[in-house]
Amino acid sequence: MRTTRWFAGFCAVAAVVTAATACGGSTADTDSPAFVYITNAPIGQNEFLQLGRTGTEAAAAALGGGARTYESKDEQSRRANIEAAIAAGPEAIVLITYEFDDLVVEYAEQYPDQQFVLIDSCPDPIPENLRCGTFQEHEASYLLGVEAALLSRSGHIATVAARDSPFFHRWSDAFAQGARSVNPAIRDTQLFVGGDNAVGDPARSKELALTAIHAGADQVYAVTGGGNGGIFEAAGVRPGVSAYGVDVNQCPLAPGRIVDNAIKRIDTVVLDLLTAIRDGVPGGTAKAYGLAEGGSTVTSLTDDAAASGCAVLGHPEIVARVRQARDDIVAGRVTVRAPGE
Repeated sequence: MRTTRWFAGFCAVAAVVTAATACGGSTADTDSPAFVYITNAPIGQNEFLQLGRTGTEAAAAALGGGARTYESKDEQSRRANIEAAIAAGPEAIVLITYEFDDLVVEYAEQYPDQQFVLIDSCPDPIPENLRCGTFQEHEASYLLGVEAALLSRSGHIATVAARDSPFFHRWSDAFAQGARSVNPAIRDTQLFVGGDNAVGDPARSKELALTAIHAGADQVYAVTGGGNGGIFEAAGVRPGVSAYGVDVNQCPLAPGRIVDNAIKRIDTVVLDLLTAIRDGVPGGTAKAYGLAEGGSTVTSLTDDAAASGCAVLGHPEIVARVRQARDDIVAGRVTVRAPGE
């Protein structure tokens, strides 16, 4: 299974890299880390990648041992950082996003005694020393669709996503399915950024969001990674338009304008998979984390929702409907379709 994830940035890596020269900051017990976390891009303000780091650090604290982070820029630096991590001799190396699919297979086969974890993607076949954690993005997206239908005055919703691919339709199609569970007649528009910078183009994302808004959409789902800020700006152009975010709590980026978010609990997944390694559970496996597993959810249903700043919290009756929809999915009373199913 291959997925698409976003973001890029800068980090210099020497041609020959050791643990001391790899990109990125270090955390506790840097001389002999139990776990090394390697990003696909510099962390910067990327909250998705930040969660991978804090999740690895939290897992190290819970399981005992130090953690170290290497930040990458491109395939060359990803390769160099993996080699540096292996040289450091950790119990496990945690990687994130599809950009490590091929590399993790290469190095897992070359170093069969080194354990690896890959978050948000998984190669096929899976090496025996690799454990993958993916997400059921469509389940949380369905819940946002329920909110959108309940809040829409125009009866028209929209998604602006990075690419017109099965992976991104896990968000857009499920958003529409959730909305139609409330209002079967609701109109759905799906627009896609495309191009070479599909996940980092706020100008193009804003342009598409404005197209949907001018066509009558008043609830817009933002699924463009680094381009989401443009969509949130577009939602402020016309009164009564709201937006929805992904991966992390994006509500503070546009207070009062962002209803909720489909989030990924990367910390939960990292701890679960590293615990499996510590407990000697065989690898070569992939586990999908959805609502039932606590790996995917929406901000309004988290323990710290009250401090999130999400607009839906002003509508407790809608939060109650979303909670019921979540319980129905977990209990199997409602099935959320993913592309290809």
